[in-house]
Amino acid sequence: MRRLALANLVGNIVIVVTGGAVRLSGSGLGCPTWPRCTEDSYVTTREMGAHGVIEFGNRLLTFALVMIAGAALLAAWRHARLRPLALAVVLGIPGQGVVGGFTVLSNLNPYVVGLHFLLSIAIIGGSYALWQRTREQVAVSRTTARLRPLTWAVVAASAVALSVGVIVTGSGPHAGDEQARRTGLDPAMMSQLHVDTVFLLLGLAAAVWFAGRAVAAPLLTRRAAILLGVLLGQGAIGFVQYFTGLPEVLVGAHMAGACVLWTAALGVVWATGFDAAPGDGDGTVTGSVPTVTSADSAPPLVTVR
Repeated sequence: MRRLALANLVGNIVIVVTGGAVRLSGSGLGCPTWPRCTEDSYVTTREMGAHGVIEFGNRLLTFALVMIAGAALLAAWRHARLRPLALAVVLGIPGQGVVGGFTVLSNLNPYVVGLHFLLSIAIIGGSYALWQRTREQVAVSRTTARLRPLTWAVVAASAVALSVGVIVTGSGPHAGDEQARRTGLDPAMMSQLHVDTVFLLLGLAAAVWFAGRAVAAPLLTRRAAILLGVLLGQGAIGFVQYFTGLPEVLVGAHMAGACVLWTAALGVVWATGFDAAPGDGDGTVTGSVPTVTSADSAPPLVTVR
């Protein structure tokens, strides 16, 4: 179950990267209609060329993801805590395919394309939660659990940064096809807004790291450090791609990094025992002072001077 859940998570990240390759290669309308690839064929034809192969290949990956998610659902069916998440991921993947179809039918409307990406982020979140529930949870102290609101602020800031990044993409080049329209927003202004949200996220991640060290929470501290590392890497890629004219390779790397950033942010929340099963890392201290009910059962007292 754990291996299937991990494969599910990785697969949903991979399809975001391949979807980015479709857009960056100008193959967004390689199959100009949906659900068929052309008016007369469900598969790509010789006339569609390389763009048709790239777009149709990305569509085929959806079926592979459904198979992996379906296998995970079958394995999780007997487990009450795993079943709802596994079912949600299974249903989300074909639903995401339908949204992908609408991106084609709308001639790559940038807002529909952005929704397509954000839905993938939501499915990645569900896949990550499913994977975490298959892993052994580590008990955390009440002090660590009290940091949970701060870690949720990190997740919220991550979601905002990703959303603004989608707007930046919709206002810039690499539309997926030469005929696709853009949002018309100022790319420089949107990029500055994106940088501001990333700096906010960076500050919150640093706060979690310092707080984790202060309360001696090694798992939380380690995951906050991972998040900081991913943020710095993403920032470096973002600045380089901006000042080098948005080369396709760097834009694709930035998209992959966005998915890794999202999972790293979720990992910070899970380090506070947020989703632990009752009695298994549920944010409570595992020891308590025994209550003595009679003199016979009282332990001997030892005074150390």
